Amino acid sequence: MYVDTHTHFYDEWLLPEAEEAIQRALDAGVGKMIQADVDSRERPAMWEIGLRHPGVLYPMLGLYPGSVDASWREELDALEPYKDKGIVAIGEIGLDYHEGLEFVQEQKEVLRLQLELAAAMNLPVNIHLRDAWEDLLTILADCKHLNLRGNLHCFTSSYEIFERANRYGDFCVGIGGVVTFKNASIAKTLERIPLEKILLETDAPYLAPVPYRGRRNESAYLPFVAAKVAEIKGISVEEVEAITTTNALKLFNI
Repeated sequence: MYVDTHTHFYDEWLLPEAEEAIQRALDAGVGKMIQADVDSRERPAMWEIGLRHPGVLYPMLGLYPGSVDASWREELDALEPYKDKGIVAIGEIGLDYHEGLEFVQEQKEVLRLQLELAAAMNLPVNIHLRDAWEDLLTILADCKHLNLRGNLHCFTSSYEIFERANRYGDFCVGIGGVVTFKNASIAKTLERIPLEKILLETDAPYLAPVPYRGRRNESAYLPFVAAKVAEIKGISVEEVEAITTTNALKLFNI
């Protein structure tokens, strides 16, 4: 069995075929899928789909950095009713400076508060990061006392960044379709990252792996990611499947 540690069945691109896509994933051997939360606008749809598939779909809870704006306090308050509803992680949270810098300070504050929430609830974190590694590492260093654990979603950075993040917590890397792209730099990085620190993910409906690159992604495509990781590591796909699944079940306690 595979575990997709980051997917979005409620996204408007995938939502019309969510039920069919879940079945295709199960048929492909992806037995458990974890949905990353974004904000209060999309959360109800995420929960509704998840409730229809207990033991298959699992929810995270969090405010995505790209959704942080002037109403961020209200958005954090909106997390409260969901805290006791079987969430397996606080995420996806983090920093994203790619689309603009208007709410940089707010993003930092929201991240710190959600890291503290994860520690208080004894849950792992799922971290989204774009164009802000140094700020993230500074915050993780400040929060080292929280004994954080989690994964660095859609990891495409260097081994040095992976190593630095693990000075301040216990972090795996989430590897998705990007690893299958031609000349993807993450392939060289993965040679050095232990398999026990690797999780598989799709980020569906985005970042579909080769041979579906450019099309809508699905959890059913996770075996293509596993096959590429196996090729990079020089081991069997079965070993990648077994170890990454063990990693996911342990981290998310599912």
